[in-house]
Amino acid sequence: MNATRVLVLNSGSSSVKYQLLDMRDRSRLAVGLVERIGEQTSRLKHTLVASGDTREQNGPIADHDAALKSVAEELSRDGLGLDSPELGAIGHRVVHGGMFFTEPTVVDDEVLTEIERLIPVAPLHNPANLTGIRTAMALRPDLPQVAVFDTAFHTTMPESAARYAIETKIADRFRVRRYGFHGTSHAYVSRATAELLGRAPEDVNVIVLHLGNGASASAVRGGRCVDTSMGLTPLEGLVMGTRSGDLDPAVIFHLQRVAGMSMDEIDTLLNKRSGLYGLCGDNDMREIRRRMDEGDEQARLAFEIYVHRLRKYIGAYYAVLGRVDAVAFTAGVGENADFVREAALAGLEGLGLAVDGGRNAVRGDEARLISPEGARVAVAVVPTDEEMEIASQTYALVGKDDKGD
Repeated sequence: MNATRVLVLNSGSSSVKYQLLDMRDRSRLAVGLVERIGEQTSRLKHTLVASGDTREQNGPIADHDAALKSVAEELSRDGLGLDSPELGAIGHRVVHGGMFFTEPTVVDDEVLTEIERLIPVAPLHNPANLTGIRTAMALRPDLPQVAVFDTAFHTTMPESAARYAIETKIADRFRVRRYGFHGTSHAYVSRATAELLGRAPEDVNVIVLHLGNGASASAVRGGRCVDTSMGLTPLEGLVMGTRSGDLDPAVIFHLQRVAGMSMDEIDTLLNKRSGLYGLCGDNDMREIRRRMDEGDEQARLAFEIYVHRLRKYIGAYYAVLGRVDAVAFTAGVGENADFVREAALAGLEGLGLAVDGGRNAVRGDEARLISPEGARVAVAVVPTDEEMEIASQTYALVGKDDKGD
């Protein structure tokens, strides 16, 4: 592919994040965010990376079509417009690809139809992803549009890990299984961890802990995911900012029968009013730490519940992998909260897991080891880069197609 630039679009329900990258040297040319789409207080923030110059637009942006046209205008002002012959493809983050999509895919009508069919299992995400793709296709109908799926990395899970123990006919008919999410992050971080160790990904077993407002864990054996904590939806697994994570399913029946709550009310409770927020009223780990330091017992209990669940998954995935070469922390909390990393591994020294206090306290943007010298299992902090992963997969796919492979 002679055109070496890739535009990455991540279209949310009311936002669009974007990055323009040049894959010759994997450099970022421009980054930006459109938020509060559909409101009077919409905002577009655009940064030209080389100079650091930032521009902002404030005012109503009616819909995703208007948002992407505004993005195109901002890029054009910097000589980086969508009409540039150097732009080779647009890569789109798509949250749910089901079992149909196991790798990045050039979008056509069949792909759009299948993404639409998956809306019932990703009602908040797939519609917005589709809108972004269709708008980009309208702006540049001649350009390859590539869908990169959050779920794709996890399609290598064996059936014993992916299936729930419910009636097979029902599960198959309604596509009920564990799909997993944050796949681009888990793929990037597991590979970057192997690189940090100076080893090939296929030789390394890694437990990846993606800890942000949304949080997930994965067990990666030789570069392939063999288990992950999120399931049919992003609700299952770890305690998160506002999501409950693992829960006895009978809680739902109980709340419906005894509390008289509707399904929609329970859905809102578990996704938006649970997790750390539901436990203590805060879902920002920095604020929880501040409250703990001031002796707030509610914040401390929320933190202990969070860490307890996290430690359970580390132990479970250690058992799943049998041999663990590294544990990698990533995303907002994983990369920045040293006290979370320390607490998560406390008491696991018998498994070869420990952090060095001095190394753990160091902050930085580079991948680094925080385990003691000579530790049996490496513990690492590996900043995630989902946009780079999407751009890399997009560029590799379109370049391969150009070569006729």
